Amino acid sequence: MILRNKPFPEYQTRLAWNDFSTLNWENYYSSIKKANLLQSSAYGRTCAKMNYQTLRQGIFIIDNQPAALLQILEAGFLNKSVHGVILDRGPLWFGGFGNEEEFALFLQAFRHEFPARFGRRIRFIPEIENKENIVNILTKNGFKKKGEPYKTIWLDIRSDLEALKANLDKKWRNALNKSQKQGLKIIEKQDPNLLAWFLSSYKHDKRERNYQGASLNLLTTLTREFSSGKKALTLYALFDETPIAAILIFIHGHSATYQIGYSSDLGRKKNAHNALLWYAIEILKERNICEIDLGGIIGENDGFSKFKRGMGGKTFETPGIFIG
Repeated sequence: MILRNKPFPEYQTRLAWNDFSTLNWENYYSSIKKANLLQSSAYGRTCAKMNYQTLRQGIFIIDNQPAALLQILEAGFLNKSVHGVILDRGPLWFGGFGNEEEFALFLQAFRHEFPARFGRRIRFIPEIENKENIVNILTKNGFKKKGEPYKTIWLDIRSDLEALKANLDKKWRNALNKSQKQGLKIIEKQDPNLLAWFLSSYKHDKRERNYQGASLNLLTTLTREFSSGKKALTLYALFDETPIAAILIFIHGHSATYQIGYSSDLGRKKNAHNALLWYAIEILKERNICEIDLGGIIGENDGFSKFKRGMGGKTFETPGIFIG
């Protein structure tokens, strides 16, 4: 239902919090195309436990129609006189909703719930296309820009494998073909020793190459949380039975997120990452996953950003971080 022709002041809007079952929430979440990891229940529960925060899940309603889904993390002291609210990569809009006018309505309802005041700090990363009008709406509602726009790449994997392979960048496809002739063994395995090697290698690589990424503590906790529901996909590339590369993907709703990866020098030489991600696509298709969020990209010439672009997905740019 699209509500674009109704006079703006006459809309009836509200935020409904925690008045549905866990199953209802998961059904709502799973109905959304390109539902990101940060708005998934498992991610919210993990962060709430780790950071001693309260998780609240809600639905934004316009004229009795569910328009968007959101989950926030809260922390408060002194009866919430000191109050923090985090809304990362939300809200997620249901089909037929999510235009600029409806985004403005959401911000009005959100501000009514959490008005600006001394002692309250809100971090908001809106999951909406970065446009000048969107930034103006945020500014008018008292939010200040605190970071550059966030870019990620979404890869739709609903086409058959032949079409997906044809859509790969030529260099990416050639690297994949090369990797499949290197004698690699690709395995999916929940093995504590392999996982320890993977995370330790990732930590060392992150420090040596000085790139941003999730902390080891968060990754370990998330992997445990998602593994309990068989939603953590960990793939390893072995050569002569020795691990040389690995990737970690989290599954949420009908979407998945490429979280981290690691390749040794030998793994890069043998294009193991190409083989791993292609094998992941095959598995995810079998599990009825529709889209993969390949994660943040930095610039045009960044090596790994080029690698992600080579898979044939579409760049999605949001306004970035705002503080209110």
